[in-house]
Amino acid sequence: MSDAPLADTPDENASELTPATTEQVTTDPATQDPATTDPTASEAGSASVMQASSIPAANKEYEGKDLQHLSDLEHVRERPSMYIGDASTRGLHHLVYEVVDNSIDEAMAGFAKSVSVVVHTDGSVTVEDDGRGIPIDRHDQLSEELDREVTTLEGVMTVLKFGGKFKKGAYQTSGGLHGVGVTVVNFLSQWANVEVSREGFTWTQEYERGVPTTVVSKGRATKKTGTRVTFKADGQIFSTTKYNYDTLYKRLQELAFLNSGVHIKFLDERNGEGGDFKYERGIVEFVEHLNRASDPVHADVIRIVGEKDGVQYDIALQYTTEYTENVQSYVNNIHTTEGGTHESGFRSGLTRTLNNYGKKENLFKGVAPAGDDFREGITAVISVRVPEPQFEGQTKTKLGNSFVDGIISGAVGEQLSKYMEENPRVAVTIVRKGMLAAEAREAARKAKDLLRKRKDALSGGGLPGKLRDCISKNRDECELYLVEGDSAGGSAEGGRMREFQAILPLRGKIINAYKSREAKVLENTEVQSMIQAIGTGIGADQDLTKRRYDKIVIMTDADVDGSHIRTLLLCFFYRQMYELVARGHVYVAQPPLFRVQHGKKRYYIQTDGEMKTQLLERGLNDTVFEAEDGRRVEGDQMRALCTALAAMEDAVVALEQHGFSLRIHAMRYDPVAEKLPSLLVTHGNEENWFMTQDAVEEFLNERGLTLDIEEDDENDLEITDDTVDASAEPKIKVPPDNLAHMRELHEVRTINSGLKDLQTLGFSIDDLIPIERTGLTTARFELVRGEDIRRPLEDLRGLLSEVRAAGEKGLQVTRFKGLGEMNAEELRETTLDPANRTLLKVNLTDAGAADEMFRLLMGDKVEPRREFIETHALDVRNLDV
Repeated sequence: MSDAPLADTPDENASELTPATTEQVTTDPATQDPATTDPTASEAGSASVMQASSIPAANKEYEGKDLQHLSDLEHVRERPSMYIGDASTRGLHHLVYEVVDNSIDEAMAGFAKSVSVVVHTDGSVTVEDDGRGIPIDRHDQLSEELDREVTTLEGVMTVLKFGGKFKKGAYQTSGGLHGVGVTVVNFLSQWANVEVSREGFTWTQEYERGVPTTVVSKGRATKKTGTRVTFKADGQIFSTTKYNYDTLYKRLQELAFLNSGVHIKFLDERNGEGGDFKYERGIVEFVEHLNRASDPVHADVIRIVGEKDGVQYDIALQYTTEYTENVQSYVNNIHTTEGGTHESGFRSGLTRTLNNYGKKENLFKGVAPAGDDFREGITAVISVRVPEPQFEGQTKTKLGNSFVDGIISGAVGEQLSKYMEENPRVAVTIVRKGMLAAEAREAARKAKDLLRKRKDALSGGGLPGKLRDCISKNRDECELYLVEGDSAGGSAEGGRMREFQAILPLRGKIINAYKSREAKVLENTEVQSMIQAIGTGIGADQDLTKRRYDKIVIMTDADVDGSHIRTLLLCFFYRQMYELVARGHVYVAQPPLFRVQHGKKRYYIQTDGEMKTQLLERGLNDTVFEAEDGRRVEGDQMRALCTALAAMEDAVVALEQHGFSLRIHAMRYDPVAEKLPSLLVTHGNEENWFMTQDAVEEFLNERGLTLDIEEDDENDLEITDDTVDASAEPKIKVPPDNLAHMRELHEVRTINSGLKDLQTLGFSIDDLIPIERTGLTTARFELVRGEDIRRPLEDLRGLLSEVRAAGEKGLQVTRFKGLGEMNAEELRETTLDPANRTLLKVNLTDAGAADEMFRLLMGDKVEPRREFIETHALDVRNLDV
């Protein structure tokens, strides 16, 4: 029961709170007939199939005019997935990683010691380091090519394939090698600005959707060096611009582990939470962190460190009582989730060393351990730094440099052998653990043979009696639903499509496959039923060509017990049917959150966000927006107006939460610059607002003021007497009167961007502010629907809520809690019918993270699990106990 929050968190966080990521797979009834579904479509992550007749005919006259050349900026914005993976949550977080990686590269080169990351309330992000700072001098090559003065800073921010990591010398090792990182971030941001501290001054430049809006300008004097980049992901590009706190926290903590001594500070202003990471022992503390929910079999973390042929390696490992291996590898701080030559070198060196030691000490009796046996229960972190790593594409998930294999294998063999000679007790413990794993493997093999002889279970020859099988023999269209309980199985049986859907009811909770050896798992009746029904076998014997179904769908209730059962099933598939998960054959049924009835038409909506979007779209139909001056906004212009207002909605709320009224701040609007000021400078009780850093500098110089920043040592409290009297009160130095404080409101930049969109539609900031009137007067605006409905509005800010309210008229909205509430007809309509259903596809993108999560939630230690639940308790939605 304590594990329930794992599955009851919102879907957008599923990748963080479940062992493997989930991908939403929907079916559009307008484009798909279940009887003609292409069985390969599921492999591509979508169940929709476009019929050949719907493809427009190609132009027979293929000429030069049919080809189009895009600029770097246009290409990145047109095809963002080529550069950051996708335009959803994954790509959104990749923006932060690209900027942070540049700061970490400075630390790896020895020029930076601290990095800070702040997520602001409007969703913008600031990344700052104390490195050398991006060069700000004139760049001759770019200036000649572009025929204008171009600084290196502007080149870094606006030119692809331009950087300091192509040429040896600037960076010995680096994660960013393609010269596209921060440029792409700038191109995909609604706005961005960069401040560089070097050569005794600050230097700034601002951008909007990748285009510079200011020149690189010299600012205040400073003793610091470093770079600060602030950006706001563009809602025109990304499906969501809301960052996941846990995702960023985990990555930044990971970087701190990998770079010992580097201080990384993280603050999320949206919830006031964050982290302060600095690990002097580096990946040794990383291994201890990964093993916090496990019992180690030896106290010390074994560390292997060195350098050869320019390749630096740092490896830490420790064995636990677990039955799984957790090996996480990194190259130049990049998590290589698919491994590569550094991992293969580690595995071969480990196996060879333990094998040689066991033979030398005559420890092997009976079954000889294999490589997998020696890695049972191991937790290892492999971090290598390669001057010119060869990755597979921009995603960088697998290292290909062949020579690294030999370097790592040799280092592991040499240093681990030495450690084992000096620590014979630990050496014997590790080798004996491998022997026990080999014996357990042999016991599991015998158990499988017994099942084969008794029921031919693993080959699919015998099927469980409670299986309601489907009629079709075409494996690629067949689906197996694993249903919690016999009663739910009865509803599923009544609602299923017998042609291609099979139902297997499961009684109670299956065995915890994470804490049990394979032989014991095979004794569980429910596990035997699943193995028989699926037909692939388990473990090393798994053969996907023998599977009887293309999709294995977990369908449980949304209550605590259902969540626990779902977690146990995912754990079983991860441990015993790994290939089934890795190849994308495991799904989780996702019932809709809303049922909407409109007359005789009924449809389903998955999330609150989708509900708001649909209400807005519906409310826009036959809706006209009229102003008191006679203007009418309708059709596409009306939709554009609502889109612009929605983009500003959160930023305006955040501004007012900071204590700044939009009405009052609008009085500071500059009609020439067409902006609101975002920089607030305070001196005593005096407030001064500015648009740019240049204006701030000019003001400070005129008034003889200095900004109160961390680098000014004279601002610190200190004892001023040369001779210290221990009995006297220390004299505290009073801050001088010429100190001023500056604050930047990042949400104002988002509002300014939205104001530009409003301006193109004929509206201004004044239209967002209600006018104080006296007497009876007509409203400034009216929302008109049909001939009879007219809703008065005092300002544009009320438009969105009125349109959504209009969209809800005539609808009957029912909110579901889960599968347990549905009868057979509802179950078929919402969760079984491919024309309506939504399935979450389980993607195993990071086996190490999956193992860590299962270890945390399914292991023996209670305290780490309690800590996890307490941390994520407030994230739970729609929990039914």
